[in-house]
Amino acid sequence: MTQYAHRFRLRFASAFRDACLSEPYTRQRFIRDLIAGVTVGIIAIPLAMALAVASGVPPQHGLYTAMIAGFLIALTGGSRFSVSGPTAAFVVILQPVAVNFGLGGLLVATLLAGVMLVGMAVARLGRLIEYIPEAVTLGFTSGIAIVIALLQLKDFFGLDIGALPENFIGKISVLAGAFPSLDWGAALVGAVTLSLLIFWPRLRLPIPGHLPALLAGVAVSLLLRNYGHEVATIGSEFSWVLNGESGRGIPPVLPDFSWPWAQPGPDGAPIAWSWDAIRQLLPAAFSIAMLGAIESLLCAVVLDGMTGRRHNSNAELMGQGIGNLVVPFFGGITATAALARSTALVRAGAETPVASMLHAVFVGLAVLVLAPWLSWLPMASLAALLLMVAWNMSEARKVVALLKRAPLGDVLVLLTCLSLTVLFDMVIAIATGIVLASLLFMRDVSRMTRLSDITHARRQGMSVQLDEVPEGWAVFKITGPLFFAAADRVFAELAAQGGDREGLILYMDGVPLLDAGGLSALEKFISACEKRNTKVIVADLQFQPLRTLARAKVKPLPGRLAFTSTLQEALALSRGQMEAPKEVQSV
Repeated sequence: MTQYAHRFRLRFASAFRDACLSEPYTRQRFIRDLIAGVTVGIIAIPLAMALAVASGVPPQHGLYTAMIAGFLIALTGGSRFSVSGPTAAFVVILQPVAVNFGLGGLLVATLLAGVMLVGMAVARLGRLIEYIPEAVTLGFTSGIAIVIALLQLKDFFGLDIGALPENFIGKISVLAGAFPSLDWGAALVGAVTLSLLIFWPRLRLPIPGHLPALLAGVAVSLLLRNYGHEVATIGSEFSWVLNGESGRGIPPVLPDFSWPWAQPGPDGAPIAWSWDAIRQLLPAAFSIAMLGAIESLLCAVVLDGMTGRRHNSNAELMGQGIGNLVVPFFGGITATAALARSTALVRAGAETPVASMLHAVFVGLAVLVLAPWLSWLPMASLAALLLMVAWNMSEARKVVALLKRAPLGDVLVLLTCLSLTVLFDMVIAIATGIVLASLLFMRDVSRMTRLSDITHARRQGMSVQLDEVPEGWAVFKITGPLFFAAADRVFAELAAQGGDREGLILYMDGVPLLDAGGLSALEKFISACEKRNTKVIVADLQFQPLRTLARAKVKPLPGRLAFTSTLQEALALSRGQMEAPKEVQSV
């Protein structure tokens, strides 16, 4: 089996098996994994909380996702260095679900998406990423980044508004109307946090910028509080009640097992589940599954380029499916591979998937030990963190480069996907983008199919002199795929140029593909030639067109249609009688 084929067969837990079981797992490798896992865990804690809040649920549910799904996906997946947990890309899908269906609906949608991801792995759809053009990927990720950034403005500026409308124009209108209620204290905390996040990488220090930026935000908020100006924090915005105990912020306990459908809906009471309610969640679940597959496979491809390793795409889909199947039973929301955290894991010196598993363990320990301290994190600081995530996710430099240098069709696809993602829905954007990209691709490929009159050419291929063509005959060379988008045009040109000839030789050594549309156009052309008493010889068919004609049972017609293996044979046959035409052999 080739290495390329290995990437697409389904091997359960292939990354863990290859890294830790097939190779010796030494104490030195464990130490490197431990350091990398703790480093990424420090980054993951505030991100998981911020993404949960942005998705419309309390912050602890993001931590539960990083703990449970992060561990399971690393153990059962197919990418050695992927770190899974809540990601920014899902916010635009999860936030409307949380508003309309509450936590219970969000967990059930995640469960359904997990089932779909497992189904995709079993169906060996790991090659899915190969059929999504870069313009589509950049378009919808940039659109998602714009929506995420817009959702953070409320907390970043401390605006006094309730829930934002679902549509983009409505969001802008409400935010603009609420701007006079800006809280200067929250804006100051957000600005300090964002400034540190932007400028910290220039210091080239080994400490991730997330930690000092958030600590600075906490320091500014405490200073403002000391002077009587309260800034919203995790502790002031969220509370918990568990086993008769209550508190502010997040509960300092590990999650319990509970049925996802028994969790509260939008009104605080469990949803009365029915087939109609499930049907309403299915589009969101499909969106989650598609985005999860795309994002996790994209992440795995990038990591392969960084490390020289090869991921198993179907095993990665299986791991993502298992993680999203299990995590809702412990209060976790949707998880997928996070590119920023995964690249940080590689740069921190990770050796195996154990590093990602240790990151999940570290997040769990932080819940137990640091819960009281995490409640001091300002909402404006978390919003600043997500603004930075949105900027990185937008890949603005790639977008600008594509707009400047790519063909007009790719620019059109990118702008279409971006606009539809912002204004409507990611699934609509991806589907429209892929269809539009496919149509433009077929247009470009169809233009590559050409018809050339080589009757008077001195030489063509195989050193055949074409001045031997009999009077009244013509030789036409077809180059390029004869598929539905090109075949009708080619044979219409052929009918116009060679319709009054005694005979035609179709030299088809440059035709690699003949589809049903091309076959139909060829048969119509042969029938038209038959009515005009024009003889046709088809020369030098490649394998695929020959197989297509054989399966369609296209046979020579004595005195009207013949097939030859070479152009030289066709020329010889044109000078004689067409009484013994060559059969199209079955392939």
